[in-house]
Amino acid sequence: PPNLPPLNVCLQVNVSGEASKSGCAPLEAPALAAAIVRLPGLRLRGLMAIPEPTDDTALQRRRFAGLRETLASISAQTGGRLDTLSMGMSDDLEAAIMEGATLVRVGTAIFGKRDYTT
Repeated sequence: PPNLPPLNVCLQVNVSGEASKSGCAPLEAPALAAAIVRLPGLRLRGLMAIPEPTDDTALQRRRFAGLRETLASISAQTGGRLDTLSMGMSDDLEAAIMEGATLVRVGTAIFGKRDYTT
């Protein structure tokens, strides 16, 4: 409906290329972001990603740095309107914060591991 404000959204980017993860490929993100920006019912706020789980801090940082760089590029193309970089979970939040995350998801750190088999 026209009387509602635009819905704030983040574009999910599959930074590690995993088939089990949703999101567009990093190279597709600029074109998809440009299309989203033109939609009157949506307000693109930024990007989000959930990379593959790994204990390799250098790999974590590379994945997050790539998303940060993609955000900077898209933000420049859209007049600097993007302000959200949602990346990092309980096991890799330090690397995500070092690479500029503005949102992290810490459910496991708060609630512990959950059983999703039931």
